[in-house]
Amino acid sequence: MKMILRKYNSFLLLFIAFCVTPVVAQIPPEKFENPVISGFHPDPSICRVGDDYYLVNSSFEWFPGLPIYHSKDLVNWELISYGLTRPDQVELPEGLPDSRGIYAPAIKYHDGRFYIITTCVGCNRNFYITATDPKGPWSDPVWLSSPGIDPSLFWDDDGTCYYVGHANISGKNEWPNKNGVWIQQIDLESGKLLGERKQLTHGHAKNARWTEGPHIYKIDNTYVLFVAEGGTGFHHSVTAHHSDNVLGPYIPYHSNPILTHRHLGTDYPIHSVGHTDIVQTQNGDWWAVMLGKRKYQGFTLLGRETFLTPIKFEKQEGIPTPVFNPGIGRLLDEQTRPDLPWTPVAGNYSLDDFNSDELALYWNFLRTPNEKWYSLDNGKLDVELRPEVLDSLVNPSFIGRRITDHQFIATTKVNFDARNKNEEAGIAIYRTSKSYVCIVKTRNELILKRVDAQGSHEVARVDWKEDEVILQAETNGLDLIFKYGNSIQNLKRIGDSQPLEMISDEKVGGFNGPYIGMYATSNGLVSRNEASFDWFEYLGK
Repeated sequence: MKMILRKYNSFLLLFIAFCVTPVVAQIPPEKFENPVISGFHPDPSICRVGDDYYLVNSSFEWFPGLPIYHSKDLVNWELISYGLTRPDQVELPEGLPDSRGIYAPAIKYHDGRFYIITTCVGCNRNFYITATDPKGPWSDPVWLSSPGIDPSLFWDDDGTCYYVGHANISGKNEWPNKNGVWIQQIDLESGKLLGERKQLTHGHAKNARWTEGPHIYKIDNTYVLFVAEGGTGFHHSVTAHHSDNVLGPYIPYHSNPILTHRHLGTDYPIHSVGHTDIVQTQNGDWWAVMLGKRKYQGFTLLGRETFLTPIKFEKQEGIPTPVFNPGIGRLLDEQTRPDLPWTPVAGNYSLDDFNSDELALYWNFLRTPNEKWYSLDNGKLDVELRPEVLDSLVNPSFIGRRITDHQFIATTKVNFDARNKNEEAGIAIYRTSKSYVCIVKTRNELILKRVDAQGSHEVARVDWKEDEVILQAETNGLDLIFKYGNSIQNLKRIGDSQPLEMISDEKVGGFNGPYIGMYATSNGLVSRNEASFDWFEYLGK
């Protein structure tokens, strides 16, 4: 029965993919499309080990934290693990505000060991974790007594490791939002910072704002420092600085900013570009990953995403000078792919039958789930109703995945017998605790409601006395339409369309991105009830 109820086009898509993939794989495309990792994937950091590439992103208040991707060709990325998987590893506590938690990480590989160094804002600040296999297990954190955010590591030729951090340690504030980058030696065996801290730069200009996200590279015997400047909005940029000594002084390049889209105007479809990391391929080519945002009908719906572009170091006045996308100077939505073996990956599956013993890797929780309130059994996902709700800074019974398309259809089948009026379960689209929309089944009714800056609104309510119901959210431009019914072929619309821009940067702001998933709550009261989800399907349109 479960197979019959499913959307027939899902099987058609899977059948087509199965049939044509072997043929397509033999004819690699000449070009790739940006972003290479769509949806909420900000602050990318990258490293190469042999022919393998690994990338990590910020995760903020979401758990598991620090998603880790693997690729062979820099274009096709597969989610393989997370750096933070254990609740007691780094707790994202109740009360942690929206867009706090795990900030910009850096992933490095040295002498057979992987390192991820990052910051937990609202926790104990800066730490690093290690692993011999990027799939884990990753170590418990080594906490560091260092100020600022966005730390990185750099090993010099003699094996000395340096902590490269963000902060204005000079104590002087000659202009608004003055920040900077500093350096200090670190002993990774003891987890101790050693010697004197030294300020390297406050940015490329006297009024540089929010200088952060540092990475040091050694190119042709020159130390090259990349930093993000301008904040992670419209004025975001990458600037570069060079030195003959790892401890400086660092001189800004005359070509700064070396990458930005702010000069292209507010209507340009790719904007807020910055916070980059670079990698050299086994063929000697250089490529860069960075965050950017895309507009759809005037709104930034998906948050910050991961983009890819070539970079070349040209000798200018004897100094290796970084040039992003030579001859073009900006990110493109499509261009010639890297000279690497084309290696497609499975990617995120559209349909989850919940037939596994564990949740698929792409499912996430808000803040740390200190208790397990869900179970997988007999092809169903059972979710306990708990007092926690989505509009509070807690760990609610919400299991979500990133929205990765401007246009999508998401559908689930839920079996739920609400025993009290306060009990409800259904599907939710969530950006922050102050911006989400959901359709839920409660006692003999279905309710569509929205939370936004003006408060909580009940949009529509209809009778529904059956325990089972199929719930669907579908976009049509900037309209978000909710439907319900007892079969895919017989869905009815509930209420008016909701404004999809309610989850946009322009309306909400913040550093995170939108999710969609399954939600159950008893709205502040204790309950022993649970909702059972038979399957969940997400399709980009």
